Amino acid sequence: MNISELQKVCMEKEVLLDSSLLDVFCSFENPSLVKFLIEKIKISTGKRFFNKSFIKGNKILVKEFVDEFSNIKNLNSTIFLEKLGIEGEKEKKEILKEQKSESKAKVVFSSPTIPKTLQVTDFVTHFRNRYEELKEILQEKKELENLISIGKISKEKQKFSVIGMVYKKSITKTKKIILEIEDLTGKMKVLINPEKEDLLKECEDVALDSVLGFKGVGSGEIMFVNEIIFPEVFLPERKKSYVEESVAFIGDLHFGSKNFLEKDFLRFIDYLNGNSYNSEEALKIKYLFIVGDLITGIGNYPNQEKDLKISDLEEQFEGVSKILSKIRKDVTIIISPGNHDCVRIMEPQPLLDEKYAWPLYNLENVLLLGNPAVVNIGETKDFEGFNVLLYHGFSFPYYANTIPKLIEGKTMNQPEKIMSYLLKNRHLAPTHSSTQYFPLEKDGLLIRNTPDIFLSGHTHKSGIVHFNNVMVISVSSWEGLTPYQEKFGNKPDHCKVPLLNLKTRAIKILDFETGEDGIRLYREEEK
Repeated sequence: MNISELQKVCMEKEVLLDSSLLDVFCSFENPSLVKFLIEKIKISTGKRFFNKSFIKGNKILVKEFVDEFSNIKNLNSTIFLEKLGIEGEKEKKEILKEQKSESKAKVVFSSPTIPKTLQVTDFVTHFRNRYEELKEILQEKKELENLISIGKISKEKQKFSVIGMVYKKSITKTKKIILEIEDLTGKMKVLINPEKEDLLKECEDVALDSVLGFKGVGSGEIMFVNEIIFPEVFLPERKKSYVEESVAFIGDLHFGSKNFLEKDFLRFIDYLNGNSYNSEEALKIKYLFIVGDLITGIGNYPNQEKDLKISDLEEQFEGVSKILSKIRKDVTIIISPGNHDCVRIMEPQPLLDEKYAWPLYNLENVLLLGNPAVVNIGETKDFEGFNVLLYHGFSFPYYANTIPKLIEGKTMNQPEKIMSYLLKNRHLAPTHSSTQYFPLEKDGLLIRNTPDIFLSGHTHKSGIVHFNNVMVISVSSWEGLTPYQEKFGNKPDHCKVPLLNLKTRAIKILDFETGEDGIRLYREEEK
């Protein structure tokens, strides 16, 4: 392959090669391999600049791509690997051995507690900064042609795009939807014609205070919309670890409630410790996520005292800590709070209060986070790991009962659809009134970076889907149905544990609900 061919490939794939790699790739007689490698590496790592140290740092990944191509074309991969400075299977085993001991959990984001008296200016700054951050994300969308600020739009009819925050939505007598939007330079109206049925339905589901892009025709007074662009998250590929380890997801234990399913939870711990069903599978679990409502708390709803087995907060935390201490110590337990956990309701929520939750702080294998939070698991020297976004889900009922398509889908029983909706808006509670929030200078509920996994609870329903390659997981509850839940028609799932293999991405849901047949496989499938 000559240098001009290589340069052409790099231009097509929009990557840059360091001079240290030019000679290496030019020495490959098969241009198809070079194209294949560059494309695969770019998609998997998200990087656009390659040099020799980068290739060596991702040697297992590169080796897998070379082997894949060689198998398809019936070639010997050894010569290609030698030229790239990558050895064979022996080195791979050594690297995997190193990686096994490196696996860990690392906090990427957890909102700080900022004690202060709130003023009107705090809310103004909060929303202005949210708009600016989402605007930057939307500006990268190629669909937004002729992008212009509202204040600079002339009175002449023209094609243009704008980015605005939605502050009002109305429907005319002729079934047209009018959105009133604003940016930092002004306000305007955008109109969706009922003849465009798909666009109309999409517009019906627009949340107030969301930041969106609009493309259409019009003037500074009104735009006739042809397309709505969301700042949604996206991953080019579903990554896989090189290490054989798994992660389990639970939440909503509600320890201290009369309805806490203690027997079933202890059965789960027996399984986790390798003392029952499929011990080989269980011992591969290295991470356990608990996404809020660890305890049932006190005074969270009317007449809760009737449902309490333990009416003291400190005793509730002592009891749940005692149970969690039974879990083998090579499992990292990652805990974020929910609305029952004796922290402020305003989101972002801080860490569990050490005054009451001190027993958890004494557990050596527990990592405590705020809500929401992002934690990285499975990172090694040669693999960046998986970023997991945790959010308990206190805003979910608002969207389930406000957004038409979520109302129709009865999504309090399908929370994964609410979660996908929020990922599309890139915010955990875009509408001002959807949750109580603390107006930080940098919005603590904005999804800045696309996670690999989005984990939530609160609804007590189990569900798993993918949205733009992000794995979306909602967990069930370990509390039996209470009269308060029954009053609202809740149909909770109990004791279901999603289990994800980080190497294969195979996911199954185990069922620990009491039954004579022991642990039941609720569902198992490739995701």
